[in-house]
Amino acid sequence: MEHSAQGGAGTGEAVEAVRVPVQPGAADGTARGEHTHGEPSAPHPSRTSAPGPRAVVRRSSVRGQILDALRAALVTGELRPGEVYSAPVLGERFGVSATPVREAMQQLALEGAVEVVPNRGFRVVERGDRELAELAEVRALIEAPVWLRLARTVPAARWAELRPLAEATVRAASSGCPAAYAEADRAFHRAVLVLAGNEQLVRIAGDVHRRAQWPPPGSPSVRGRADLVADAHEHTALLDALIAGDPDVVRVLVGQHFTGTH
Repeated sequence: MEHSAQGGAGTGEAVEAVRVPVQPGAADGTARGEHTHGEPSAPHPSRTSAPGPRAVVRRSSVRGQILDALRAALVTGELRPGEVYSAPVLGERFGVSATPVREAMQQLALEGAVEVVPNRGFRVVERGDRELAELAEVRALIEAPVWLRLARTVPAARWAELRPLAEATVRAASSGCPAAYAEADRAFHRAVLVLAGNEQLVRIAGDVHRRAQWPPPGSPSVRGRADLVADAHEHTALLDALIAGDPDVVRVLVGQHFTGTH
């Protein structure tokens, strides 16, 4: 079912409301326009969305919700590297038309997560350990110097305001859900970088961070719960050192968090 909203933002016309199910939508099926023979199962919406009842949402927000769900599916490995997924089949799973799914997939293509396969859909990009190591190095080069600079200029009270975000990463890690932790982790790091007052820094570092969270083939969740919890506790330890104004400890913890060095 391919349809679009009438009017748009600023036109004064009503925007069509649609339902995006949190639980599984329609059964598997083949839609015209994209080849789906042999296509693997689409990500289970209940595993990529917060639990709850079906919610009525504005059509303008559907693409964003689908994009969030697909990003979560990349982190958990439900969208498997090397596999091709079609927008119509994914749309049936989410209970929406193929249009917002296709738009979300096109955004993922811009981010380097998938590639377009003409007349078939989108293939999840296969990524190896070397690429992940390179992304980790890039993150360290971008973020670590900023953290050390901020440690000398940001007052303790401002660092203390970030405590809820750091604690949220610990809760997300304890849940064992890679997608939940990935989101909380990005939120915390973004809040730190925002203190630098450089919008381009926040955007570029956020893009690299997101790419570094996608698992390589054969690693559905990248890291286990214990690794996630250890990483999250590094956030709280860093905040403690930043609030205490201890530059030597901050330097050691930043090196540990970004490069694994001590």
